[in-house]
Amino acid sequence: MTTTTVAVFTRDLRVHDNPMLAAAARADHVVPLFVRDRRVENGTFAAGRARFLDQCLTDLDAGLRELGGRLVVRSGDPVEEICRLAAEVDAERVHLSRDVSAYAGSRERSLVAALGRRVLHVHDDVHTVVPPGRILPQGNDHFAVFTPYHRRWIATRWRDPVPAPRHLSLPPGAGRTDTNPDGPTADVERRGETAGVARTRSWLDTGIDAYEQRHDDLAADGTSRLSPYLHLGCVSPLLLARRAAAAGTDGAAAFARQLAWRDFHHQVLAARPDTAHADYRPRADRWNDDADGLDAWREGQTGIPIVDAGMRQLRAEGWMHNRARLITGSFLTKTLYIDWRAGARHFFTWLLDGDIANNCLNWQWVAGTGTDTRPNRVLNPIRQAQRYDPDGAYVRRYVPELAHLSTADVHQPWRLPERERRGYPAPIVDLAEARTRFLAARHGGAG
Repeated sequence: MTTTTVAVFTRDLRVHDNPMLAAAARADHVVPLFVRDRRVENGTFAAGRARFLDQCLTDLDAGLRELGGRLVVRSGDPVEEICRLAAEVDAERVHLSRDVSAYAGSRERSLVAALGRRVLHVHDDVHTVVPPGRILPQGNDHFAVFTPYHRRWIATRWRDPVPAPRHLSLPPGAGRTDTNPDGPTADVERRGETAGVARTRSWLDTGIDAYEQRHDDLAADGTSRLSPYLHLGCVSPLLLARRAAAAGTDGAAAFARQLAWRDFHHQVLAARPDTAHADYRPRADRWNDDADGLDAWREGQTGIPIVDAGMRQLRAEGWMHNRARLITGSFLTKTLYIDWRAGARHFFTWLLDGDIANNCLNWQWVAGTGTDTRPNRVLNPIRQAQRYDPDGAYVRRYVPELAHLSTADVHQPWRLPERERRGYPAPIVDLAEARTRFLAARHGGAG
């Protein structure tokens, strides 16, 4: 008797080291499926983010075709579409990678109920190096502080990599793919696993050893830029961590630490799904209702060049240097004292790597409502600029109005006559006064 399974792709758009796909491929026939959930995409993703997903799906489809399969793409409610396809191909089992958001948990529970006689196999070792819940502190369901988590993360035995299936066989009359402009098509650039693997090789060959010295240099951009590929699972975090560990350099160890931070945030959100929208550690903040300030921040028109450079990089590239994320986040939450959730929503719209765990919990860390052990720290954007963009190259790249200014002036153009700023705005806030107000508000709010 032949068996048929459905392999449901979500944020695991790769063929290699994908335990979900490998398990599904043990059946006689497997139907790979991706469901475009319009409730998530519509009105949420900027055009660049939607296009990146298209490109990754196109690449996944090509990779599956090389193995004898193809990607079925449907649009609609994921639970309904998964059940519909399983019925169409008479699948006995459905395979899915477990994720950590409240939405993913609800989807999984609904699938169990809706599939009826069909069995749902959920794989928890796909999205991270160490699955959430694998390592726990005594007496708690997750680690709330990164350093002890990192020590355990390093000491934990990681799973072995899973090879790609040698061959995939579709059942006769395999499911249809919706005809819509967002499905994988031949004329869309491939930016998924193919590009992610190529970028990984280049990074390991030429970039990772210098990571510890260069990762905060804004202009040099000495980071891997692999985060979008990790977010959609085009690159295996396990393989990346193993190769970093094998490199054995200080730079590789510093890079692996960032992968541990990613796992740390996943295990926090798995234990506390509400932290996608609720303060992990409430500070009784009374956030400012400042629509004009929020708009200026979003548009990169705050009058603080290093902040505006970061916000404009986000719009231009769908990505932002991590140091710039810290600076822009601190400016929004602790200088303008605007709710971190407004920043998280904006980043989620534009970032190619914007996922719930890392986006929301990094924002909470910056805002001082998350796992940061120094919740009242305020990053002074001028000092940050002078330290991490000392010659102003990063600012000049993304704020062209200031490209003509000298290094002495580029980070503080308000000291010059207005005509020399060429339309660049004056600061929307006094930094020193704002810091004083924030600390007074946070101290008062904390009682």
